[in-house]
Amino acid sequence: MAERSQYEELARQISAVGAVKRGVARILPPECPSGSAAVLTLLDRYGEMRLSRLTELMAIDMSVTSRHVAHVVDRGWVERSPDPDDRRSRILRLTPSGQDLLDDLGRRTTDLFAHYLKTWSDDEVGQLNQMLARLRASFGDCRVAHISRTE
Repeated sequence: MAERSQYEELARQISAVGAVKRGVARILPPECPSGSAAVLTLLDRYGEMRLSRLTELMAIDMSVTSRHVAHVVDRGWVERSPDPDDRRSRILRLTPSGQDLLDDLGRRTTDLFAHYLKTWSDDEVGQLNQMLARLRASFGDCRVAHISRTE
């Protein structure tokens, strides 16, 4: 197990990752804030779904998810259709224009990282990807994890 000071430094570094997230957010077009981009990304990754499932994946309140969905629906990036299993529910689906926007956001993000990490080797970028994936996997489902202060 690592020394406590290493975990303290890790906490500082993870907190500082906010600067990276803000840098990524700055490249988003004004009409597509980060919440909207998250909706598009999740629909692309997991396919069509109900609002309740999207809310779970976003790990935010249903009312906040609903606002993000309304935004992307109003712009034609996502469509809502009746759920064939439950007509009271709606299925959310990425539209072709939503996919086009998401593809553009992906290019912008890739270009941003390529610019800032241009002095990194392929191996270093690969190591970062592996370690971040491992860190994320170690946390599992963050919405249900609770660590007592005595653990």
